[in-house]
Amino acid sequence: MSTVQISASDVNKLRQQTGAGMMDCKKALVEANGDFEAAVDYLRKKGAKVAASRQDRDSNEGVVIAKTTADGKRGVVVEVNCETDFVAKNADFIAFAESIANAAINESPSSVEELKSLEINGSKVADLLIEQTGKIGEKIEVSKYEVITAEKVVPYIHGNYRLGVLVGLSAVAEGADEAGKDVAMQIAAMNPVAIDKDGVDTRTIERELEIAKEQIRAEGKPDNMVEKIAQGKLNKFYKDSTLLNQEFVKDSSKSVAQFLDGVSKGLTVTAFKRVQLGA
Repeated sequence: MSTVQISASDVNKLRQQTGAGMMDCKKALVEANGDFEAAVDYLRKKGAKVAASRQDRDSNEGVVIAKTTADGKRGVVVEVNCETDFVAKNADFIAFAESIANAAINESPSSVEELKSLEINGSKVADLLIEQTGKIGEKIEVSKYEVITAEKVVPYIHGNYRLGVLVGLSAVAEGADEAGKDVAMQIAAMNPVAIDKDGVDTRTIERELEIAKEQIRAEGKPDNMVEKIAQGKLNKFYKDSTLLNQEFVKDSSKSVAQFLDGVSKGLTVTAFKRVQLGA
C-alpha cells in the first residue's frame, strides 16, 4: 500500500486531466504512489473513460448558440466546441450547449472562466465539460462567450449553429424584431468591423491609410495628391466595413442606417457581436 500522501488538490488535478470520478482518481493516485502518468494508465486499465488523451487535440467543430433574456434586454452568444462534425450535429450535444447558454442567460457571467464556474443541476460547467469529454471521447470546451445589453436585443443563429449574432437596437419599436433579424443576417454575411466609423480602432485606420498610400504611390500619383486620395479610400473602407454605412443586403439602394430609420425614426444599432465557429 502506498505511503504517499494524496491531497485533495492532487485528486482534483487528475480529475481535470482525465474526467474520471473523484474516488477513482484518488484510488488511482494511491495505487500509483502519486505518479500522475501511472495513475492515468491505471484508470485506463480499469476501463475508466479518460479525457487526458484529448487535451492536446484541436476542437474546431461544435455549435454557436445565441439567445436573449425573456425581456429582450440582454443577449449572450456561446461557442461550445468538439472535435468532429458528427458530434456537433448530435441532438444531445446541441442540448448540452443550449444548457450552458441558458446558464449564461440566467446568471450573467462576465467571462468564459466565470461561465465555467456556474452550476447546472448542482455541477459546475467546468466539471460537466470534463464529464462530456470522457463520455463522448472528444475534447469538449467552451471557447467564446459574448454578451450585450440594449433596449432591444435580437439573436440570430446562421448555418446550422455555425455562426451566432446578437444585435442591440436603440429602441423597442414596431417591426424591431424583424428588422433586427435582417441586420443580424447582414452582420453574418458582411462581417463589419464596427457599428460606424467612430467605432473603428486607431490601428485599423492607420493600417488602411498606409495600405492606401502605398497603392497610390505605386500607381505613380504625385505626392501632393496621395493624402487626399488615401482619405477617399478610407471613406470607401468605412462604407464597405462599418455596419450602418454598408449597403443593406436586401435593398442596395439604401444603407443599413437608412433601412433602420425607415422602420422607426431614429432606430439604430447600439451594439453587436458576431461569433463564427472556429474563427
